[in-house]
Amino acid sequence: LSLYTSPARETKYVENPQTQLEEGVSHLRHVMEPYTAWCQMLRPTLEARASSSSALCSDFFSEGCGFLQNPPAGFYPRLGVIGFAGIVGLFLARGSKIKKLVYPTGLMGIGASMYYPQQAVSIAKVAGTQLYDWSLQGYIAVESLWKDN
Repeated sequence: LSLYTSPARETKYVENPQTQLEEGVSHLRHVMEPYTAWCQMLRPTLEARASSSSALCSDFFSEGCGFLQNPPAGFYPRLGVIGFAGIVGLFLARGSKIKKLVYPTGLMGIGASMYYPQQAVSIAKVAGTQLYDWSLQGYIAVESLWKDN
């Protein structure tokens, strides 16, 4: 063998034919091209919205941290009583999953309503109205099913 010469390579480039999957993907990309261009046009607007949402979220959490660093008088004892009521509710709710949902939330709601009665009354009014609307809608749906049969 000679050290200075290499044998001539005889190579030929052969392109593989497209498979059915590749053709389908190519067709899909061509069909979706106007929509992707539209999304690319909207991208700066969406980025601006996302940055404003993140700023709002950051403000919310910074206000929350500021509130927890300088709470009103008696905030932590109230929070402790309400949390303890939830733990007692979990302890009493052995067995059913519905009890585990209703007892802690109910006891925490009672504890919170003792400390914040004005807010509890306003929440109860809104919840009562919503409950009445839902029950009326359910009654109408059952009545229509009953009349159809």
